[in-house]
Amino acid sequence: MNAAESQSELTSTIHLGVRGVTHNSPAKTLEDLLSSLDEKSQEIVREIAQSAGDKAMVVIARGPQKGSRFLITSEGVSIGRSTESAIFLDDVTVSRSHAQIKREESGSFVLIDNSSLNGTYLNNVSIQNNVLKSGDEIQIGKFHFVFIGSTK
Repeated sequence: MNAAESQSELTSTIHLGVRGVTHNSPAKTLEDLLSSLDEKSQEIVREIAQSAGDKAMVVIARGPQKGSRFLITSEGVSIGRSTESAIFLDDVTVSRSHAQIKREESGSFVLIDNSSLNGTYLNNVSIQNNVLKSGDEIQIGKFHFVFIGSTK
């Protein structure tokens, strides 16, 4: 290859491992999310936070569909690329049946990875099954969610 050809080469850099929305503090993550939402959305998030714990919500904080809100009831939700998923994420980085959020008898909401190809991350850590708390950051493929649950 001559000098002219090597100078015109294009290169790409892929940054792996940078998963967080901004930081590892759930309270700060929730505060940042609230400040980025419109008044009506802030009111809805506050209502969930003040609820008796029978429902929760995830909000897409980064990625396609940013700002989308999904209510999680006692029945739980499925998350995946399948159009049958309660939270449908149309991207190849998401498995058809990627994960689910279920409500346990104790009242806690739990994030469960369904043996997905790219994994499910909670606060930048790969998980299989973890209890969620308000302000937790969930990453599924290139979608970043913030979990909002009761703070009572």
